[in-house]
Amino acid sequence: MEIDKKSTDGTPTKSIPLIKKPGLGLSLFPLGVLIILLGTNVYFFGDDTLAGSNQIALLLSAAVAGVIAIRLGHNWDDIQNGVVKSISSAMSAILILFLIGALSGTWLLSGVVPAMIYYGLQILNPTIFLFAACIVAAIVSLATGSSWSTIATVGIALLGIGKALGMEEGVIAGAIISGAYFGDKMSPLSDTTNLAPAMAGTDLFTHIRYMVYTTGPSIGLALLIYLVWGFTIDGGSSGENIPEILSAIDGVFNITPLLFIVPAAVIFMIVKKVPALPALLGGTLLGALFAIIFQPQIFSSISGMDGGFQSGYVAIMRAMYTKISIVTENAMVNDLLSTSGMAGMLNTIWLILTAMVFGGVMESANMLQRIASAIISLAHSTGSLIASTAASALFFNITASDQYLAIVVPGRMFRTAYRERNLKPEVLSRTLEDSGTVTSVLVPWNTCGATQATVLGVSTFVYAPFAFFNIISPFMTIIFGYLNINIRRFPKEEEEKAAA
Repeated sequence: MEIDKKSTDGTPTKSIPLIKKPGLGLSLFPLGVLIILLGTNVYFFGDDTLAGSNQIALLLSAAVAGVIAIRLGHNWDDIQNGVVKSISSAMSAILILFLIGALSGTWLLSGVVPAMIYYGLQILNPTIFLFAACIVAAIVSLATGSSWSTIATVGIALLGIGKALGMEEGVIAGAIISGAYFGDKMSPLSDTTNLAPAMAGTDLFTHIRYMVYTTGPSIGLALLIYLVWGFTIDGGSSGENIPEILSAIDGVFNITPLLFIVPAAVIFMIVKKVPALPALLGGTLLGALFAIIFQPQIFSSISGMDGGFQSGYVAIMRAMYTKISIVTENAMVNDLLSTSGMAGMLNTIWLILTAMVFGGVMESANMLQRIASAIISLAHSTGSLIASTAASALFFNITASDQYLAIVVPGRMFRTAYRERNLKPEVLSRTLEDSGTVTSVLVPWNTCGATQATVLGVSTFVYAPFAFFNIISPFMTIIFGYLNINIRRFPKEEEEKAAA
């Protein structure tokens, strides 16, 4: 159906198509197709779903959503613009991914990561490792405000230490991610920690102080689980290979505490609020410089050439852009000393792009908004309102595949509803962080889940069950809502002021 409009002089103008609003069932249909395809991929492809099958599933689901959008009256140009806008929102994450790939290569070549593993194995023991890994990741992330940078630097080293101690990689990655996302969530330097109160209408430090009530118990429970888990591990048998591992690393690399200057410099830059891209590029180049200074003996094995400028140049370039492996006399160490550079990030970037296509089509056709409004309509009490907010944030992490959208869209949607229920804005901002920020890393095709799985080399499905802080947080905020624990409301006079 089309509407004919007339100009002021009465002459007909171009017909404008009438755009219909999508129904709930129609809005859910592309999501149902996606879930079925993703489930089928897991059944047939197992851990190899990120190699292409999930990307195709997202594109096919986007095509289904596109057909529905056109049937509703949307034109192709508007849908395409929505997709481009969605992809544009992920470009920063894509560039960061490339630099993380390059950084991991030069940090391996320079001996930075091997040094972290070398000294870490002498300090940490299996009994307290998970507990300590979570705390170390939390401290670094709190100082830098970045879970991504934390996981890409100390996270990789902690994973190597844990594997050398004989621990399962999924549990190790879960502990690292739990700590990193706790620090990210509580740091005033974090972008999401600044975004949530901005969307809800409160200030940063009120938001952070109020988060302590739910975030404290969540990280406390996670740390308790990791500590108890550690006591179930046989420390003697887990650490019996440590002397051989230390010897193998020492036999190939020139290990020195001076190598810690590189990660310290990156952390310093991030604390000083240097943007992520320049900070990571600086860390990459600093790693290359330290490789030249401390590890020139490795260049020939990477480049396949005799020593000299050309050998060093080729080795450093390969470390940045493609897969390299350092061979030692110990097979276990060989598994730890490999990285894929920028090229290793391509499947993840492919996944992010296709996820943004799906989210862009769904948003252009107003299907995401229709589903979200249906969730809001179910909220009749404070507890159900908070639960609906948490469910919406998780929903946008799954469908829009971006943690920022999982904060921004529910924040805009629920702001009026919270005010009408006499709830202070920090209740909304805390709920957005307790559910939107931390669950993003649990979704394999979300920018966060895809990135951390690639950086650590551990599938999202493998580490997600052990990221206890990320699992507990949304449930904690919902429990606080239903039990009415520390739910801040406006006094009568403040309520009238807020409404005005």
